[in-house]
Amino acid sequence: MGKPRQTLKEQAAPWIYNPWLDLIVGCGAWSAPLLLLSYFSLASSARTWSVAFYVLALFFNYPHYMATIYRAYHRAEDFQKYRVFTVHITALMVLTLLLSHFWLRLLPWIFTIYLTWSPWHYSGQNYGLFMMFARRAGADPDKSARRALYGAFVVSYLILFLSFHTGPSSDALFVSLGIPAVVSRWEQIALCIAFVGLSVFGLSRLASTTGWRKLIPSLTLFSSQFLWFLLPAAISLIKGLEIPQNRYSSGVLAVMHSAQYLWITSYYARREATGQAAGAVRSKNGRTWRPLAYFAVLVVGGIALFVPGPWLASRAFHHDFAASFLIFTALVNIHHFILDGAIWKLRDGRIASLLLNSRERISDAAADAGGRFTAACRWFVGSTAGARWLRVGAALMLLVWGTVDQARYYLALHTDDLHDLQRAEMLNSFDSSLQMRLARRAVEEGQPQQAESAWRRAMQASPADPAPRQALLRFLIDQNRFDEAFTLTEASLKIAPKDANLLVDRGFLEMRLGHTDEALANWNEAVAVDRNQSLAHLYIADELDREGKAQAAASHYGAFLGRIARQPAQERPAPDKVIAVVLRMADCQARSSQIDSAVKSYQLAGKLAVQTHQTKLESVADVNEAALQAKSGKLSEALQLYQHAIQLDGSLGDNSAAAEDWLTYGRFLDEAGFPPRLSYACLVKAQSVMQASNTAVPETVTAARKQMERKMGAEAASIRRDPEPALREALALRR
Repeated sequence: MGKPRQTLKEQAAPWIYNPWLDLIVGCGAWSAPLLLLSYFSLASSARTWSVAFYVLALFFNYPHYMATIYRAYHRAEDFQKYRVFTVHITALMVLTLLLSHFWLRLLPWIFTIYLTWSPWHYSGQNYGLFMMFARRAGADPDKSARRALYGAFVVSYLILFLSFHTGPSSDALFVSLGIPAVVSRWEQIALCIAFVGLSVFGLSRLASTTGWRKLIPSLTLFSSQFLWFLLPAAISLIKGLEIPQNRYSSGVLAVMHSAQYLWITSYYARREATGQAAGAVRSKNGRTWRPLAYFAVLVVGGIALFVPGPWLASRAFHHDFAASFLIFTALVNIHHFILDGAIWKLRDGRIASLLLNSRERISDAAADAGGRFTAACRWFVGSTAGARWLRVGAALMLLVWGTVDQARYYLALHTDDLHDLQRAEMLNSFDSSLQMRLARRAVEEGQPQQAESAWRRAMQASPADPAPRQALLRFLIDQNRFDEAFTLTEASLKIAPKDANLLVDRGFLEMRLGHTDEALANWNEAVAVDRNQSLAHLYIADELDREGKAQAAASHYGAFLGRIARQPAQERPAPDKVIAVVLRMADCQARSSQIDSAVKSYQLAGKLAVQTHQTKLESVADVNEAALQAKSGKLSEALQLYQHAIQLDGSLGDNSAAAEDWLTYGRFLDEAGFPPRLSYACLVKAQSVMQASNTAVPETVTAARKQMERKMGAEAASIRRDPEPALREALALRR
């Protein structure tokens, strides 16, 4: 077959389909509005967008994976040419898929590879299309220009890579390299400078041969690369915002990338099918390009890649649907990245001839090459009635399956209606995330038995997931079903012997049964497993405090407070609970003769109480600190603290606390050698407050008052009649 002729118009035309479609979809001109839309609307309606993207995946994401499969497998020539990828790499992916279902520890590593590779794959596609449009416009960049332009694309990816792997990961499925923030920041700044330099050099060299006008498609693609990767990383660098890794593998970027991929592969497939260098839909040999049939094959094939696997794994083998779906998603993507990187190269003569409008002959000599794969599939793709009905049946089944999958996702995620969640469960109950949502909703609607059943099914679907186990354990403890909770921890520790949360709960239940030593052993093991296990420190401290081991208890209280200080504010305990722990630590420090540390702890408690408006606790901190200051001979500080505590409790109208404050202050004044009448006035005030609130006056108070009356004689009667002058003087005392 001779070379197909091209008209001058065809040779000069830089466009694939037409300018608008090519610029918007192929070159990504819609990036800015779509990214802005997703940024401002995702936060307020995340679930709605999640459902929308799940629907769009059916028509964009899934087919775009199938397009690569179609490209590599539908011609025997291509299948044999890329046999390492079409057979051996595929077999390795299938083996990994099976292994990861039985060893879920692989999932975070697989998912991390997928999330890290995704933007590199997107960048590679953008660069390939950039060069394609440049060459269609007549550019023939030299080696230095090509290296500079390729370097700009690589640098933009590396900046995003550093953003992904800076510091610890906030996603359990993503394994971060933990690059220090300071190092990452300076590296990103250096790469940004490199990007600007490479871009200016490469683009200017490119434009010198064609002019800027002809480079509009390439420049639009270059701006898309900037908007997709460099701009978000730069904003993150300046504003300190965190870039979620999964944003680059799902959502609007994935849809734009998939639409771009379908746009170019459909063009290639059409020209390959017709065997022409121009855009005809029918070739001289009678082959016809049917775009609807092509797209239908991609949709059905895409469903076959993603939908049946997780459903069969969950229904037939009782694997967790959510985990299985993530495994399939990650591995299908990784396989796509590998295969796509191998088959789409402009230096491949056949690809270049179809995408660059070159005059190289398009050979069909090997289109009918034999092979085992072709022979095995020949009947299925043949024209016999049986094969046709089998294809139609399989396609209909997959379309129905895909529709059911969409409906289940909508019912499971989009709505909070308990009945819709139950309908989703009927379709597939082996889904731990669905069962957790169902349990949470059942609790809110006052159906604890339904919630308990959902938690147990979630545990059955995902035995290694601690979330449903912890939720069920909390439920059983709250219901005072301690024996069942104890049995649950016993069984769970066989599966997860190093689960710190489980060990803490086990210790709590041991303590309920009176097994103190066993409880402490579990809590100490929890601390050994997870040094940040704050609750274990608190439980250990409480028990040691109860046993009179004040110094050891103070150390664990300090560890608890140190851990929660590093937590985000929204994850910390309520302020009153934190202050109460600080007060307990201070008490232990005081009892173990750590006076300076105790004073600082009481001052910390008082400061926290002021900041969080916990007036009652501020008063308690003042009184306790005052006692220590008095014992250390710092009477001036003690005076002010006692007086401040009296004012605080008086403002609260807490008669019980106020009476205790006056009583304590009176004793302090007596012991410190102040005039007896001031101490006596405080005792009279304390007794009157108790009587006014119908509180029984302790015998010790009555005895102390009578003893002072005997010392003071007639002056005592005068103070009883009008204690206010003496009280005002007591509150105004300064050393």
